[in-house]
Amino acid sequence: MELEVTEGFRQLCRSIEAEGRTLEEWSAIESDDMFQVESFEGGFDAIEDAFCFSFYDDDGSEWWFQVTLEEVRQIAGGELERLDARPAE
Repeated sequence: MELEVTEGFRQLCRSIEAEGRTLEEWSAIESDDMFQVESFEGGFDAIEDAFCFSFYDDDGSEWWFQVTLEEVRQIAGGELERLDARPAE
């Protein structure tokens, strides 16, 4: 499934970027429910070296996706508009 980046998720990415943390720093404080905005919930996963999120659609179905720190920067800057998501397992 292809998800469109919402303004709320873009703002979330801006706040992540504003933290100014490195991958190592994010790894040290990893949490799977660090962020919650709109229909998105997630946090940083040190094994994946990425922010892993769940998205809940209008039907209540859960979709998973992850974004790297670089992709967070691209979303925050408006360069990345769509994300690939897969059904939750």
